Amino acid sequence: MNKIKKLFTEHPHSMDETYFEHLICAAGYGMRMIFAGFAAIIHSIFPFLFETTASDLAREITGDVKSRRDECATPKQGEIFE
Repeated sequence: MNKIKKLFTEHPHSMDETYFEHLICAAGYGMRMIFAGFAAIIHSIFPFLFETTASDLAREITGDVKSRRDECATPKQGEIFE
């Protein structure tokens, strides 16, 4: 049972999150990516609509993921990393 639990919790814990915190965050990214995909498809047909929506969302998601990784790698107050 511990091996199965580890499959679901190892990565979220590496991001200093619980399984459910990680689920909500990752699902949010997924929904934004789906929206960006639809915006890109609509833009391909109607180039005057959603001119920067997909690329703006991609940049926003990338920046958010990077800041979460950086935050996770930064020692918190009182922690010592060697």
